[in-house]
Amino acid sequence: MQMLYNSASFVVVLFDVPVPATALDPVFPASPVSTVGEGMPALSRGGYEIVDKLARKEIFIEGALAERFKLGVQSLVESGPTEEKLDEFIAGFTGMAQQAVVLH
Repeated sequence: MQMLYNSASFVVVLFDVPVPATALDPVFPASPVSTVGEGMPALSRGGYEIVDKLARKEIFIEGALAERFKLGVQSLVESGPTEEKLDEFIAGFTGMAQQAVVLH
């Protein structure tokens, strides 16, 4: 878990979970999902948790949506964005947020 961004409006946290080289497929337990060979990069699984501080809601994105988020942020970072531009981009993903943020 790594905090990537923290502004007055949003927090973005990366959850990166390494996948064991012989992880089993949950649907077909007898077949491995992947076998990492020599020279092959280790696989990982995870996503991004985006917290909208003002709306007090959060969303966890993974898979293709997380990849789209990552590529969008990388593109913005290359152009040297302002905090407002980053917040505007992140806000595009928080419209789907349904989970209320609860402190315990």
